[in-house]
Amino acid sequence: MAALGSFGNLLLNENMKVFRRVRTWIMLAILVLISLLMPVLMREGMGSSDTLFWQPAATTVQIAFFLNTIFCVVIAAETVAGEFTWGTIKLLLIRPWSRSKILASKYLTVVGFSILSTLLVIGMAMLSSYILFSHEVSVDRSIIAADAFTRWGYLYIDLFITLAIAFMVSSVFRSGALAIGLSLFIMFTQNIFSLIFNPDRYEWAKYVLFNNMNLSKYMNSSSDMGLMNGASEGMTLGFSLAVLAAYYVIFMVISWVVFNKRDVAG
Repeated sequence: MAALGSFGNLLLNENMKVFRRVRTWIMLAILVLISLLMPVLMREGMGSSDTLFWQPAATTVQIAFFLNTIFCVVIAAETVAGEFTWGTIKLLLIRPWSRSKILASKYLTVVGFSILSTLLVIGMAMLSSYILFSHEVSVDRSIIAADAFTRWGYLYIDLFITLAIAFMVSSVFRSGALAIGLSLFIMFTQNIFSLIFNPDRYEWAKYVLFNNMNLSKYMNSSSDMGLMNGASEGMTLGFSLAVLAAYYVIFMVISWVVFNKRDVAG
């Protein structure tokens, strides 16, 4: 119990570092503003409120999620690297906490922030869309709702893996700028690399990270909210999840090994 209490205090301390910064609240405010205003702009652009609210809500989340990912990456990139930049890592290491607990508390703080920001985007988008658009009961309503929640889940998995990359780079290279830059590079170029290393042309390419991050390709391609083409032959949702899980374990192991073995106090 004492150990749990000690780790809880460490986790609380890491969350305070994040949420006491004005920048954090500005980022959350921007996400709220975009999520609330996008349905308003779509309502004005359509000139009608007959569309079922799930559709503008889904579109709003997809647009806002790009910015949400960037903000979460910024938090993930600085959670470890920032300690070295500010010189506060030594203050952490002299306290009675193991390096594994310190790293775990930082990572859980990053994941917690990403969940909070994601729920905030979804909640505000649904609220604004529900007010401005139709919410009549229909046969297609449950199908569209399920499609939206599935797509949002896939978006978060993409975000989750991107955060793992940013956290690993931050832990290994102690550079927040490098972690942010590499994560943004992956965000902007993953579709390009998927075209270059096409699994339909190269059998080994189906194991490449970029070809497995966009899980929305496994959804019904006839969906009105579909964004990507279908999956390559031999690739399934389960396969991509397994590949992502393997990469995730590798990223976490590298982060843990380097942070524990390197002379971080130097």
